[in-house]
Amino acid sequence: MGALLALASAVLHGLVDFAGGILSRRTHFVTVTLLGQIGGLLLAVAAALLVPVAAVDRTDLLWGALSGVGGGTAMHFLNRGLSRGVMSVVVPVSAVTSVTLSVLCGVLLLGDRPGLLAWAGIAVTVSALWLVAGGGTDGLAGGGVRDGFLASTGVAVQYLALGQAGASSGLWPVTAGRVAAVAVLLPFARRARRAATAGLGVAALAVGAGAALGLTLFQLAAHRELLAVAVVIASLYPALPVVLGLVLLHERATRRQAVGLVGAGAATVLLAVG
Repeated sequence: MGALLALASAVLHGLVDFAGGILSRRTHFVTVTLLGQIGGLLLAVAAALLVPVAAVDRTDLLWGALSGVGGGTAMHFLNRGLSRGVMSVVVPVSAVTSVTLSVLCGVLLLGDRPGLLAWAGIAVTVSALWLVAGGGTDGLAGGGVRDGFLASTGVAVQYLALGQAGASSGLWPVTAGRVAAVAVLLPFARRARRAATAGLGVAALAVGAGAALGLTLFQLAAHRELLAVAVVIASLYPALPVVLGLVLLHERATRRQAVGLVGAGAATVLLAVG
């Protein structure tokens, strides 16, 4: 069940990143990011109220807030990179680095001990995501890839911190995270040069709600699975924007990307079984 929840989280984040990338090309990326976090906050509060808890631990809220700082930072740089039109590169690059950081922290600091099949899945995942990014041969000097690397640290912090929040606090750590993310992004709000239309604003709110739901699924997965494994499965999300780009935007996949997509599917099986 933990693997399935993490995979569902990956699907949602893949959809969110694709939609966020499209929106960031139509209005200022800061507007998309901030409205997205507000939409995520609204959904998180509603979901947390629906899940009864006996008491909310302050430590869990602090872990959730730290997760939100990482998530808000990640989305700022990710949407900035996506606004530059390098969706098929910046998203996978951010995931490759965040997976590596998360697994290392999980094993070295948190005592995670993945099995042999899980280790094989982790190795395949990193390789597959790198191939989906084009093998690192295209546009490495571009600002979008730099944004992807900057976003990766935030993604790793987001997953690792949220994984430390206990199940007894329900979904309130996710809510605390959205509050922190909004607070982190507010200073950037004045940089938005173009105001979003009503339609784009609603779309950005919906994208953020989807991201919050994805984080909720990840938190549930982290309570049922090794954190390192849950992070790796959830980090398979870049494959979906690439597929959607091929189908909906009529982009062309390179041979490396095709091999990477097949590898991502194989990694999912290895991680689920391992």
